[in-house]
Amino acid sequence: MGRAVVILVTVGTQLPFDRLVSAVDAIAPTLNVPIIAQIGRGSYRPANMEWRTFVDPIAFEELFQTCSLAVSHAGIGTIVTAQRLLKPLIVLPRLASLEEHRNDHQLSTVRALEARKGLYVANGSEDLARLMAETLDPPSERAEVPERERLRTKLSDFLDQEYSSWQKRAGGPSQGAR
Repeated sequence: MGRAVVILVTVGTQLPFDRLVSAVDAIAPTLNVPIIAQIGRGSYRPANMEWRTFVDPIAFEELFQTCSLAVSHAGIGTIVTAQRLLKPLIVLPRLASLEEHRNDHQLSTVRALEARKGLYVANGSEDLARLMAETLDPPSERAEVPERERLRTKLSDFLDQEYSSWQKRAGGPSQGAR
């Protein structure tokens, strides 16, 4: 993969995130790459990149499909979309201490997911600038998700137990349906 052809920046739809938007805007002139940003209700207006307050879901999906790098808050919806579309994603978590969110659940999210291929965590504007200047690998075609296999196994075990219990209550498999 070469350098990004288009970078998509998104802050999500719920809260403003001027720290991310202003950091990317400051970095933009050094990249020589088009950047399109969905900036939400923030008060900062970028000078060095194309921006829109909101993007309708269909247009957003199209932008995400055509970008070669996404930069975002650490919202799970954006993370899942980047994984699904095999796009490298840089996340800058919102911080409660800066009143960017009501708690630090985005820090918990990145701690839980940061080992995934294709997901890159920036802990500030310096990390963000460094990562945006690098060529980043996308997620794997089939990202390994050990949690999914554990969930699948637990769910299967539970259903087997429930079915066995139901069979006993119904008087065995031959007497279940009358």
